[in-house]
Amino acid sequence: MGLYDRNYMGNLHTSAQSAAEADSALVKFVKTTYIFFAASLFFAFVGAVFGLMNLALVVEYRMPIFIAEIVALFGLMFSRSKPGLNIAMLFIFTTLTGLAITPLVAMVAFKSGAGAVVMAFAMTTIVFGVMSIFGLKTRKDLANMGKMLFIALIVVFVCSLINLFLGSSMFQVLISSAAVILFSVYVAYDTQNIVRGLYSSPVDAAINLYLDFYNIFVHLLSLIGLTSRD
Repeated sequence: MGLYDRNYMGNLHTSAQSAAEADSALVKFVKTTYIFFAASLFFAFVGAVFGLMNLALVVEYRMPIFIAEIVALFGLMFSRSKPGLNIAMLFIFTTLTGLAITPLVAMVAFKSGAGAVVMAFAMTTIVFGVMSIFGLKTRKDLANMGKMLFIALIVVFVCSLINLFLGSSMFQVLISSAAVILFSVYVAYDTQNIVRGLYSSPVDAAINLYLDFYNIFVHLLSLIGLTSRD
């Protein structure tokens, strides 16, 4: 059926009772997913606040922080089947992402004011909400878009690596714009996959939603920072 065979999705039509139990389990799964997602945003906020309070240290040690962030992500992927540990790794990873983003947040706040950061977060929330609703309401099966979205993700990643050497502001605007669109579509894709039972646990589902939200926010911040340059 998809990436995973969720128990709550099996034998849905064997009886009215089993269907009701399946619906109840699905609601519980989705509710738990969004609790973890909200908690992830909170831990990222804590990491960002700590980073802003210690901005000089974050800038000085930005490479070790980036490496720790990648290690935490791999740790999360490898611990996905270990209850308890996967939750701890989720919150460690999201805290590190909040810490890592502080130089960008500080730069945008310095150039455009703190209101620009709030605006980027508000826009991210709106986009996330709209695309989540679209993923729930659309009759289109978005699962078929998985391969295309993954290829687009690789293209954006490769272009970002290339621009590390080119240093082109215009190219970065194009990359960030494409990334905002890409991860907005990913929100709808992941939301539909959650309600169809294609994730093995709420932690798996939550990290996908978090990465969608985080990347939209980061690239909106980048766009604001680039367009406000002197």
